[in-house]
Amino acid sequence: MSTPFLELLAREASAVEFEGPIVEARAQGADPATIEELEQAKVEALKVRALLRRRARREAELSALYDTAGDLAALRDLDAVLEAIVHRARQLLATDIAYMTLHDPEQGDTYMRVTDGSISAKFRALRLAMGAGLGGLVAQTATPYATADYFADARFRHKGHIDEAVKEEGLVAILGVPLRLGQRVIGVLMAANRSARPFHQEEVSLLASLAAHAAVAIDNARLLQETRNALEELSQAHRTARAHGEAVERAALAHDRMTSLVLRGGGIEDVAAVVTEVLGGSLAVLDDLGRPITGDVGELDAGVFEAAQASRALGRTVRRGDLLIASVDVGGEPLCTLILRSDDADERILERAALVCALLLLFRRSVAEAEGRVRGELLEDLISRPDSPGLADRARRLGVDLRAPHVVVVARHGGQRERAAFWASSHATVRHGLAAGRGEEVVLLLPGVDAGGLAQRVAAELSASLHSPATAGASPARLPAPSAGEAPGDGTAGARDVAEAYQEARRCAEALIALGRAGDGASPAELGFVGLLVGDGRDVRGFVGRVLGAVLDYDARRGTALADTLSAYFGTGGSPSRTAEAMHIHVNTVTQRLDRIGRLLGDGWLEPERALETQLALRLHKLGHTSSPQTVGPDPI
Repeated sequence: MSTPFLELLAREASAVEFEGPIVEARAQGADPATIEELEQAKVEALKVRALLRRRARREAELSALYDTAGDLAALRDLDAVLEAIVHRARQLLATDIAYMTLHDPEQGDTYMRVTDGSISAKFRALRLAMGAGLGGLVAQTATPYATADYFADARFRHKGHIDEAVKEEGLVAILGVPLRLGQRVIGVLMAANRSARPFHQEEVSLLASLAAHAAVAIDNARLLQETRNALEELSQAHRTARAHGEAVERAALAHDRMTSLVLRGGGIEDVAAVVTEVLGGSLAVLDDLGRPITGDVGELDAGVFEAAQASRALGRTVRRGDLLIASVDVGGEPLCTLILRSDDADERILERAALVCALLLLFRRSVAEAEGRVRGELLEDLISRPDSPGLADRARRLGVDLRAPHVVVVARHGGQRERAAFWASSHATVRHGLAAGRGEEVVLLLPGVDAGGLAQRVAAELSASLHSPATAGASPARLPAPSAGEAPGDGTAGARDVAEAYQEARRCAEALIALGRAGDGASPAELGFVGLLVGDGRDVRGFVGRVLGAVLDYDARRGTALADTLSAYFGTGGSPSRTAEAMHIHVNTVTQRLDRIGRLLGDGWLEPERALETQLALRLHKLGHTSSPQTVGPDPI
């Protein structure tokens, strides 16, 4: 073969350019034998060119199939898997549109599941009966079919609604291959053009290979998470093999240093120091709630946390601007996120650092859970076996003084028991209290005296952690002095009171839910007359004072009869005229007294719930009446 043709092959010239040497020879007056020799050399060169192009295309197709398998392995949910399959099919065959139909066993046909490049709503909603249309034929026969001109092809049944949708989409040439699992066809993968185009056997084989990958991916969508790690390791090994030896050695050295740190008892701060020393830049480590553990990379926007979510889904580092983000999850829940601000850094080192930090956090969590179990067992004994010996000693060893004022909080939640129990244990440990999980509720024993405030805080923070409403009831653990025969400071009386406070707090939480206040927190004192029903103390005097105190105080100071007028007003069904008759006073006097009562009790005092509380307070005040109208006597209940 002559040198000009070799040069053309070497620079991958177009087929037209291979005519150049012959045209040039003719222009220079070459004899016919020379021209013939050049013609033969051109033919051979074009054959070599075609062979090289086929091999290059085949190599690209195989590489694309390999990348497809890697992409499928990295995806989590079925929708994402199907979208990736269809997009890759369109990309590999360079068609205008690609789409997938899946078999519907209930209706016995196939329906359009995913499209890529479609512009017709009718086409995207299409359903194909078995044997109808090219897709239905492929699904029925489990055999690939291709047509260069859909509307001129009579091998399959043309249905009016199908042809209308295909015409609206503008499709002409269509190729379809079955998605098979063993002998069962679960769908059809198709690629189509909006102009006439023949599909070569190599393209059919390529789409069939992709369909084989797709069928396995669909059938094993729920198992992808388990296999993704292995595929990612293979992909990582492939990338590492192509990387420079210096980068591999650098990553191994950094990994060894981080591992050595962990073995010597180092913490996350030490791991972060190694990463910044090796990679440069600034590093921040965030916990599962996105709070910084160490480091500072400035203010983070919502896009950073979306990138962290993508990192957990893909199992690798994600770049966002000048930030490299590596995030690790456990059981679908985020565990830690590393954010490195750097223009150029080895992503593998950051990923390994994220894994090391995750292991450290898991170890810390295991230690915290072990301590939480000890604290939970003590609280269970305080609730269920308050007379057990040694409770006070066990509490003191955990830093809890049962003689100090405490509040029992019962938080009802709708699920996520492990997360709720972990939150409660962490919260109680920080506040030097106790926590335990009991079915659909968590119980906390926290130091303090403000039962209502603690209930509201627990409800708000636990709801935020669970992303669902948590309802908290609270009751103060009133610790009486030791009774006769009880050693001072042994804590037995306090233990019994924890059990009683637990029952009251639980009733309070149930009352909140019954009142339609799910997600709120309160103690019996904040529940008005309902608190009288759920509370063990039944502070009747306090209830009457909160509801009716302003009126009773006014009567005591001025010598008036507003309370009696209010009682008569409710007793006559809210009629001022009948109230005047009952009290033997003028109706204008009744009106004036009611105006005064309204100013004392505030707006809304005649609303149904307020009116009910007011009437109950009046009745309780009358039952507790002793020496004067203004005195609330001993609790009548």
